[in-house]
Amino acid sequence: MSDLSTGDPYGIEAIRNDKSGKEAIPILAAQYRLLTAPDQVVELRALKVRRGSGRPHTEAGFFDYEHLTEMATAALDVSPHAQGVYFTLNPLKSDLLARRANRIDWAEEGELAKDKDVFARQFILVDADPVRDPLISATAAEKKHAHDTILAVREYLRGCSWPEPILADSGNGYHLLFRIDLPAADGGLVQRILKALAARFDSEHVHIDRSVHNPSRICKLPGSWSRKGDSTRERPHRRAAILEAP
Repeated sequence: MSDLSTGDPYGIEAIRNDKSGKEAIPILAAQYRLLTAPDQVVELRALKVRRGSGRPHTEAGFFDYEHLTEMATAALDVSPHAQGVYFTLNPLKSDLLARRANRIDWAEEGELAKDKDVFARQFILVDADPVRDPLISATAAEKKHAHDTILAVREYLRGCSWPEPILADSGNGYHLLFRIDLPAADGGLVQRILKALAARFDSEHVHIDRSVHNPSRICKLPGSWSRKGDSTRERPHRRAAILEAP
């Protein structure tokens, strides 16, 4: 497994130090290849986007594997204006690409991916989120509780012979992404897994999100900003990042 002890294998510091964004684009495109398959269509979705004095809105579009560089470019462009930027974890039907091919624009609810648009499940998302006001960013101490919890979940599932997951920083908490091969209609299996993990690992400081079980679930996009509330010294805005990958 790669990890941060080997230097900066996932380009986290390079992205943080890149003022123009040009150096970050190929780094992020390479990360997105860890999260997508060569024949996959993925939706990029930015929530509560406010450009200038315009009203908050959603911007979204669909990208194929050959255009992940364009996806990284669009993500870096919109992230400073959005509360959060996300991607669909599971592969979408290829026809959705024709809605808005390899670009993003203002999007209404009916233009976004739904469960019926997903044809398989390739990830289970385990999301450890610190308990706090949901409209503000986490403190360092709150993030530390989430980090401790997600590592405990990973160690527990290793003991159950689960495969090694991707470990990601979501900005305010932490994610584990386990690769799977299930139909979109899984009979509630993923939902039951998340409920069981929440029952075991929930505490007064951290909750395992039980709601992230649906096939068209969106997940924080690596390299994008998490911008809940105002950025303060105690509760700063942070970038999402992949930390470890098998």
